[in-house]
Amino acid sequence: MSEQIQNISYRDLSSDAVERNKVLKNTYWLLALTMVPTVLGAWFGISTGLSYALSGGLGLIVFMAGAFGFIYAIEKTKHSSKGIAVLMGFTFFMGLMLSRMIAMVLGFKNGTDLVMIAFGGTAGVFFLMASLATVIKRDLTGMGNWLFVGAIVLMVGSVINIFVGSSIGMMAISMLAIGIFSAYMLYDIKQIIDGGETNYISATLALYMDLINVFQSLLALLGLMGGERD
Repeated sequence: MSEQIQNISYRDLSSDAVERNKVLKNTYWLLALTMVPTVLGAWFGISTGLSYALSGGLGLIVFMAGAFGFIYAIEKTKHSSKGIAVLMGFTFFMGLMLSRMIAMVLGFKNGTDLVMIAFGGTAGVFFLMASLATVIKRDLTGMGNWLFVGAIVLMVGSVINIFVGSSIGMMAISMLAIGIFSAYMLYDIKQIIDGGETNYISATLALYMDLINVFQSLLALLGLMGGERD
């Protein structure tokens, strides 16, 4: 009887591990796919000049309304193929919102290099956090509460700085954002590995937001510190 119970237990554990690996694999594939509409959205914003209209208070209102609307829709449709379509629409929107900053950085003499460095740095952070998530054995669930508080503080600081327009404030916010969202990457990937997140669309959304925030913050920091004017 004890052997039968052990066999059932081993099968359950094996099935659970397979399911977690499937969610992680699907998340990584979908995350890679989201880069396509993001790039298209950024290109559209830059080429049409729409990026320059999305600035200041107007840009903030459009971003908040669009982002929360899309996130709500993704969570409502995450259990069907519609969730993927809504997610792709959201990533196009995010690329559009990023286009203003990208256009500003591309205006520097070394702008293309800065964009590529930011992209490479973001990829490096992702691979580092993904590697750490596979070797860390402790439960990181409690880490989420601290990160959430940090994200709220960061959001409030960012809104204030939009109206203040301080370069030093922007640098401080960017460095803090890189730290917070890099840690969020580790947390979100570990949640998938540990079985805390079982929906790959929700998992992709969380990791995508981490990546976008790290990329945007790196790009802002590089622009402020290393931008060369003609």
